[in-house]
Amino acid sequence: MLTKQVVPLPPQKLSLSCSPLNVTKIPSFVNLKNGYGHSCSIVNAITLDELPPNAIRRKREPQWRGGFSLGLDLGLARTGLALSKGFSIRPLTVLELRGQKLEVQIINIAEQEEVDEFIIGLPKSADGKETPQSNKVRSVAGRLAVQAAERGWRVYLQDEHGTTSDAIDRMINMGLSKSSQKKKLDAYAAMMVLERYFSTSGQSTELVLPKNLELQAKLQRGPPKDVDFFSDED
Repeated sequence: MLTKQVVPLPPQKLSLSCSPLNVTKIPSFVNLKNGYGHSCSIVNAITLDELPPNAIRRKREPQWRGGFSLGLDLGLARTGLALSKGFSIRPLTVLELRGQKLEVQIINIAEQEEVDEFIIGLPKSADGKETPQSNKVRSVAGRLAVQAAERGWRVYLQDEHGTTSDAIDRMINMGLSKSSQKKKLDAYAAMMVLERYFSTSGQSTELVLPKNLELQAKLQRGPPKDVDFFSDED
């Protein structure tokens, strides 16, 4: 049974809907009928700049309000979370969970905090190369991206090299005890990931995109509008 057919359109504008998991472009798509009456999906690339992360949008539109971000520092046993609402960035919590339980709890917290994007720290070496831990983080990010897209939320990866050291320095400067530092380290590392993301205006982020076209369409529409936050005039 024929399900797809290559359509002879300019390659710089259109391609078949075979997109990688992690990309910096979001495809929109239309269904066309081929000569046999079957549908084929055509992908028209939309740049990341056209669907910007909150940090880029904030830079573009200083008066823009909204766009809550959840920062994550994923670890083998502990995952730190931090939250950005407006210009306030703070450590949130540390989860000692793994696998599906961790991902479910992250989604629950995102719903409670009304975030619309995840900024996940990607481990890299000092020379900018990815590490064995990077693949594990990418796997979790990919699974979260599927669940997030169902709600119109976006998932991004942000280089986290050095954020743990930055977090320790921050806690020392704040006068936190060693026991508090150990307990809160992962949450402060997640906060450092968010601070780096906003300080660079989101220019170095990498979008994690689900392969499913319906989920990509939900990402383009975005999350439902919060009627309690936005007035009728907006």
